[in-house]
Amino acid sequence: MYKRYSVKDPLQENRIFLTRVVAIFGFILLLTLGLIVRLIYLQVVGHEHYATLAKDNRIKVVPLPPTRGIIYDRKGRILAENIPSYSLELIPEQVKSLDDTLGRLQKLLNISPEDLDRFHTLRKRRKPFSSVPLLLRMSDEEVARFATVRPFFPGVDIHARLVRHYPYAELTSHVIGYVGRINEKELKSLPVAEYQGTHHVGKTGIEKYYETQLHGKTGYAEIETNAQGREVKLISAIDPVPGADLSLTLDIDLQKTAYDALESHTGAAVAIEIPSGDVLVLASRPGFDPNPFVYGISRKAYKALKQSEDQPLFDRVLRGQYPPGSTMKPFIGLAGLEYQVTDFHHKLFCPGYYKLPNVNHRYRDWKTWGHGWVDMDIAITQSCDVYFYDLAMALGIDRMHEFLSRFGFGQKTGIDLVGERSGLLPSREWKRRRKRQPWYPGETLIVGIGQGFMQATPLQLARATATLANRGQVVTPYLAKSIKTADGTAQGQQQKTTQIPLNLQNLNNIIQAMTHVVHGARGTARRLAKGIDYQIAGKTGTAQVFTVKQEEKYNAKDVHKKLRDHALFIAFAPVNDPQIAVAVVVENGGHGGSVAAPIAGKIIRQYLSERTKSHED
Repeated sequence: MYKRYSVKDPLQENRIFLTRVVAIFGFILLLTLGLIVRLIYLQVVGHEHYATLAKDNRIKVVPLPPTRGIIYDRKGRILAENIPSYSLELIPEQVKSLDDTLGRLQKLLNISPEDLDRFHTLRKRRKPFSSVPLLLRMSDEEVARFATVRPFFPGVDIHARLVRHYPYAELTSHVIGYVGRINEKELKSLPVAEYQGTHHVGKTGIEKYYETQLHGKTGYAEIETNAQGREVKLISAIDPVPGADLSLTLDIDLQKTAYDALESHTGAAVAIEIPSGDVLVLASRPGFDPNPFVYGISRKAYKALKQSEDQPLFDRVLRGQYPPGSTMKPFIGLAGLEYQVTDFHHKLFCPGYYKLPNVNHRYRDWKTWGHGWVDMDIAITQSCDVYFYDLAMALGIDRMHEFLSRFGFGQKTGIDLVGERSGLLPSREWKRRRKRQPWYPGETLIVGIGQGFMQATPLQLARATATLANRGQVVTPYLAKSIKTADGTAQGQQQKTTQIPLNLQNLNNIIQAMTHVVHGARGTARRLAKGIDYQIAGKTGTAQVFTVKQEEKYNAKDVHKKLRDHALFIAFAPVNDPQIAVAVVVENGGHGGSVAAPIAGKIIRQYLSERTKSHED
């Protein structure tokens, strides 16, 4: 057998070895160069960026929410404030058995299923070492009850926080409004920096309109944290700027008088100080308690409010649109005088109905047997429909629309509140656009007595009445009298006025007739004159809710309450020196003279009585 011998080639082996060494060295050199380049980038080029990241990893910026501004009435009484509220809160990581702890707390305190649902929702969003509220707005009894057993509940404690509170509840629910938790839609529109750490925002009323001023400016604190994110120490802080305080034109005493006077009725009352445009009363009844909305009203309670027949959430002052009825007659009468289509002393016979030429339909007067011979003074004093049917026909819808728009009908007043409606002042163009129909003469007659398509809000009626009393000077009603910021600077309201060119003699004639409504022997609101030593100019109104057929007769006792006529009344006083204008609408109240007028009378009496006392002092 032959043995095999391998022949080695030392030269080849050396060449292979050197090639591998060079390759490895080159690879190591390449890695080293890459490492050097990366170090240069981190230390020089990206130094500022990564230094900031490192700082953020060590320092946490915490928003410091501002204290919301206080809202006062014209005499300095608080309408919206921030009060301390006690809440029961848990730190999950410090609680050994969460289910056991929650079970024991439920036996001790009144914790509802909704409280538990909110707690678990918040717990999932927060870190285990963060405090999570379980029970909000604890009573003094609940605080005392838990304090006695506090050592047996590690990780559970009571915290004091400031919450919004409305001391007058339903009395100011629509005008002041309320704050509520920020929802997802609001979160997208609100400034992120300003609302960091803020959980509530104005939802309605003054709270919403002046949200920016009331909220203030958020501050920030830099806090050093450890690797787990726990706070170690405070490094620096920028204090928040508290929200501005608002002083309103509203008089809470008058507001209460108006609200109480409405009693069991649904309706609205507005009072405006004529020279200034200050809104003294803005009452819508029924109201609601806004306080439960601050932390979140229960589904059951909210459903009850939404489904109530009386609609307590509906603001009748701003959003209630009613046929103004006979309260339009002074304005229609003034239009007739201004356009010279009639004379103040021109007489017309009222047989109890009115007929258009060549038409059999009878447009009835409220007084079925008629008023006999009437001039404009008597027609306004006794509220004769036939007189104003005839006057409306003489004016025509175009001139009525143009004249009434001067007094703000069919337009928003511009008050500093959200959600105001404009009412409806019909015209040929409106009907053609909306109904795709021509305008008919019969519709002109109906608008002449404030019925048909025409609608007005109580606020519009009050402003138009103030304009009449102010001899044609239009003022914009407003609520915020002054805004006082944290540094003590007070900003007043800039009042805007415009003048309607009117013949003063015509105005005086209309005001004389309105004075006879209250002080005349046959005035429709003559009961209002008892016991006063000054004169009130007013006009009653009754607005139909549904149309009564030609052959039928309306009887309030035979129809459902919700189908009865609305009662209205507008007034200003004193006649020789107008200071206050009032408008009252009582839904399904019947006659303006017997239902709405006494409410206005109470407001006027109280205002003028207090004004007289303040002047004497």
